[in-house]
Amino acid sequence: MLRNFLIRLSTSDSMRRFATDFGPVRRVVRRFIAGETIDDAVAAVKELNARGIKTLMNEVGESVTTQAGATQAAKAFHTLLQRIDDEGLDSHVTLKPSHVGMTFGRDFFYENVVDIVRAAQTYGNTLEIDIEASPDVQDTIDVYHRLLDTFGGGVRLAIQTYLHRTYADVQRITERGGSVRLVKGAYNESPDIAYQSKKEIDQATIQLMETILDALAEQSEITLILGSHDPKMIEWLIRETEARGIGKDRFEIQMLMGVRRDEQQRLAALGYQVRVYVPYGDAWYPYFMRRMAEYPANILLIGRAMLGK
Repeated sequence: MLRNFLIRLSTSDSMRRFATDFGPVRRVVRRFIAGETIDDAVAAVKELNARGIKTLMNEVGESVTTQAGATQAAKAFHTLLQRIDDEGLDSHVTLKPSHVGMTFGRDFFYENVVDIVRAAQTYGNTLEIDIEASPDVQDTIDVYHRLLDTFGGGVRLAIQTYLHRTYADVQRITERGGSVRLVKGAYNESPDIAYQSKKEIDQATIQLMETILDALAEQSEITLILGSHDPKMIEWLIRETEARGIGKDRFEIQMLMGVRRDEQQRLAALGYQVRVYVPYGDAWYPYFMRRMAEYPANILLIGRAMLGK
């Protein structure tokens, strides 16, 4: 119930204005958002890289309402890729489809993304594509398969384990040599298309990891990416890869900036590939609220900040 309430708040203009203007909330936000500028993000990435942690940078934004706005957002990712190269950062780039044009159709989105992928390859980098709410899932997956046709497995796609359809999607993607980032899912989806209980989602996640690990033996270019902070899921993946003799370079554990920071460092120190999602930009509010919905315990941080603790 709390999760659904927070997701609804993510679309509230009045709450966005409150969060943007209220100093204590903004201070807490800085734990989870690098800042509003690319310089802020670069500083955060340098600090993580120095501790042996890779990153995934994103100028946050979604549901852009004009084609000109989407095109401008796409250009910003070109700038980000060049900055990563100039600074020698160990970071991939990720984007949301609705930020760079999915609202205006698959073809428009595809053309914007193709240019970003070409730029990423020029710099020896990798683009990862986030996944959004269920109405856009099929279009996003269709575009990803077009990208596989053109670029092979050099592009990654986030995919939501709580959707009933995901097992079939993952099978098809891995058969084609694509790599997916498994995430639980952060949208309020109905029971007819998505699992609702943690037990069901955990079972689906493990089944999907098993499927990808099976594919690793035949597809040398595939990487399994688990986007999770759940100790149970992370421990399962580590145990299973050890049992199968799968090297630490064949999978990644991705976490969000500001969440389980000690665990990020511990895993990196043990030699696991840890990649932290580093968001930045002035359109941070919807992203922040969905992170609170995924991890309601973080609301305590806001409460303490409001009390000056």
